[in-house]
Amino acid sequence: MIEIELLDHVISFDPATTLGPGMFIALVFALLSGYPVAFCLGGIAVIFALLGMALGVIDPLFVTALPQRILGIMANFTLLAIPAFVFMGAMLETSGIAERLLESMGRLLGKLRGGLALAVVLVGSLLAATTGVVAATVTTMGLISLPAMLRAGYDRSLATGVIAASGTLGQIIPPSIVLVVLGDQLGVSVGDLFLGSLIPGVLMAGAFATYVLVISHLKPHLAPQLNPADLIPMQPGQLLRVIIPPLGLILLVLGSIFCGIATPTEAGVLGATGAMVLAALNGGFSRSSLSKVCDETLRTTAMVMAILLGSTAFSLVFRGVGGDQLIADLLLNLPGGKVGFMAVSMLTIFGLGFFIDFFEIAFIAVPLLLPAARQILGPEALIWLGVVIGANLQTSFLTPPFGFALFYLRGVAPKTITTQEIYKGALPFVGLQISVLVLIIAAPPLVDWLPNLAAS
Repeated sequence: MIEIELLDHVISFDPATTLGPGMFIALVFALLSGYPVAFCLGGIAVIFALLGMALGVIDPLFVTALPQRILGIMANFTLLAIPAFVFMGAMLETSGIAERLLESMGRLLGKLRGGLALAVVLVGSLLAATTGVVAATVTTMGLISLPAMLRAGYDRSLATGVIAASGTLGQIIPPSIVLVVLGDQLGVSVGDLFLGSLIPGVLMAGAFATYVLVISHLKPHLAPQLNPADLIPMQPGQLLRVIIPPLGLILLVLGSIFCGIATPTEAGVLGATGAMVLAALNGGFSRSSLSKVCDETLRTTAMVMAILLGSTAFSLVFRGVGGDQLIADLLLNLPGGKVGFMAVSMLTIFGLGFFIDFFEIAFIAVPLLLPAARQILGPEALIWLGVVIGANLQTSFLTPPFGFALFYLRGVAPKTITTQEIYKGALPFVGLQISVLVLIIAAPPLVDWLPNLAAS
């Protein structure tokens, strides 16, 4: 207990119980300042480590565990899947394969009312299974499909909403980088997470497609039917040449994981190699394209690793000052048991998704929730929890006014489209995502069935 005399008043506080909350509050203010997250985490860790040692709360020997933690991260084989999957998605995007896929599906489904929007949903699902990055998917489809939908007379809100929503499917449809990171943080098999997310991902994409078809027929003025004379005929052979290669690559990557032939990291390398082969066969592989893809992969991977190192230092010091035990006690004593824990956890993650990226959420929030989750939900429920967190992040990334997907689309959308129109278009899809999220929370077998089937 430390006592400080200030203006004839004696203020006393116990460093062992105040440094933990103080460290968390300092992190919140640092994140809101806009300073890079990795440096916020690392800087706060250093400051509070020094304070803890000065006040006798932390033993200096405790901090020496940090180098071993960092070496453990560098030796983590699972995390190698991140640059592999980023490279695969960037190569498919840079080589023009994704663009040709979207154009071909638009020509194929253009005769249907709402066909262009349906094509965006279908291609968004395929791109989600290749890029796994929301920014890449939303930007690609915004640049390619939005002008075509506007020329066809589509309602601006419907066009922007379906693009932003389809772009967020990369959070939940495997092979998702989000699930790779969550698997590492939760200590569960990434392959099981991929299996568990298949049905929720299909449900999410199916809900979007159904909404597009229904709203197009209920309100025809929102999605005018295209004139068949304006559509360039699409031969079956042409369509197969465009669709089969990326679809085959996805099946190769996921199939090798699900069949136990390859680990997620090995499958990611296989996918990256396959993406280069497809790019070369389609004339999109060159020295400049390879340089661009490598640069994007390096930037994304360096950002992820910097955040991971900062969060490792933060979590170590936070544990040293008793913050992790404070959070665990708080979560364990919530009213309502499992329901109360899930409500608080999901609302917290949903709110954080407005302000920080999923990497920061996975590296900061998930380790704080994990000890309580093991006790309240049980270790066998962690795969289900990981899929629920991924679906929750997908919803928060689309929700106005702070959804990241909306900002990415705003950056590539024409200036004639207002931000309010983008927000309006996103709201129905937010409702659909929340409905699917509630469904998989209420019915865990939707997530657990495939992993349990594979285990048996």
